[in-house]
Amino acid sequence: MRSFKPFASLLVVVSFTSAALVAVTSAAPAGDACALLTPAQVGAALGASVGAGSYVTPTFKKTCTWKSTASDGGYVTLMLQDVGAFDGGKQLGQTPSKTMSVTSISGVGDDAYYLAVGDQVGLIVKKGNVAFKVAVYAHEPVESKEAKEKTLAHQVVAGL
Repeated sequence: MRSFKPFASLLVVVSFTSAALVAVTSAAPAGDACALLTPAQVGAALGASVGAGSYVTPTFKKTCTWKSTASDGGYVTLMLQDVGAFDGGKQLGQTPSKTMSVTSISGVGDDAYYLAVGDQVGLIVKKGNVAFKVAVYAHEPVESKEAKEKTLAHQVVAGL
């Protein structure tokens, strides 16, 4: 009788390789901020329809902005950073300031904090060797912006 062990081994290798390729191809492209959130996700967080994400320039893809289609709906930016920028921002919070505050939060990525300057706030998150800032710019209370930023940050972390 012929043995099917070589065939079975090949089948297992092909299965694992295919699974790995699917995982790699479904991940967001590294350095492409617009690929990490969809307009539907951003619109749901803002509570208003948004257009497609746009880059600062066609060749710089580490920052993406989604603008509300409503006149006063605001906009969202996602900026990919290195971990050094994350750490630097966190250290800024160690310096007492009347206009700036850093508030650590848990449950998002490996480490995260809100960086508030006046009535503007951004959520800065570290996940592995990647960091990003998500910010909601709208005329609303800081707490409301923070909640929206946290929702979006969870979605970005899931795509990393």
